[in-house]
Amino acid sequence: MSVIHFLATHALALALLVLLIGLLIGSFLNVVTYRLPLMLQRDWQTQAREILELPAQPHPGTFNLLLPNSQCPHCGHEIRPWENIPVLSYLALRGKCSSCKTAISPRYPIVELACGLLSAYVAWHFGFTWQTAGMLLLTWGLLAMSLIDADHQLLPDALVLPLLWLGLIANYFGLYASLGDALWGAVAGYLSLWSVYWLFKLVTGKEGMGYGDFKLLAMLGAWGGWQVLPLTILLSSLVGAVLGVIMLRLRNAETSTPIPFGPYLAIAGWIALLWGEQITGTYLQFAGFR
Repeated sequence: MSVIHFLATHALALALLVLLIGLLIGSFLNVVTYRLPLMLQRDWQTQAREILELPAQPHPGTFNLLLPNSQCPHCGHEIRPWENIPVLSYLALRGKCSSCKTAISPRYPIVELACGLLSAYVAWHFGFTWQTAGMLLLTWGLLAMSLIDADHQLLPDALVLPLLWLGLIANYFGLYASLGDALWGAVAGYLSLWSVYWLFKLVTGKEGMGYGDFKLLAMLGAWGGWQVLPLTILLSSLVGAVLGVIMLRLRNAETSTPIPFGPYLAIAGWIALLWGEQITGTYLQFAGFR
């Protein structure tokens, strides 16, 4: 029996394998969410200095998603391979740097574990199919976007736009929706939030959300078709309203404090893509329409 045939016929083995892959990807996503905003900031500063005709700043050295090697931010200790095993290294080190004993944020193993579990569920849900491969890429991208938006209120085009195009390409083959539904899903996703943005700005004179949110919803529409948009908007609004109020209370912040909407869109869109039909069907049956 070949490995491919074994994975195709044993859902649990496939899920466990994808769980391990997801843990490794989660470790890499921790790097992405930290470094990508810094890379973009440096790029914007360089472009601004060129436009303003200011002298270029000294080159800070190689800094990308691969180099330099990860280091402790407190003592500069270079993280060795055996100290970078997802979740296990954190537990073995008892959550502290092996050199300076400074506490390591629990966010790192939480992200790794979340990525692993979400990936395993996607594999379990779709099985050994191309749908699993595509949905894994989308899941990893949504997780990275959510973390970056939560930290910096930024949804990088470098993540959103490639996934938007990938969604359209996937649906050229009808993986999640027809190409027509995906195309109009992208259009409707962008225009719906774009319209809300300008209506809110005309009424209040303030900006209620960023353009990254428009692109993110367009991306979700490109993957799931226009059919996933109503549920995505409804769920993200409900979750955003409840969690937003809770976060403001916990932080003792004012109601004018900006709250990133991207994570709520990402969560709602992911749910709609996996269970949208079941949720909608259950609601219609409960409401007496079926």
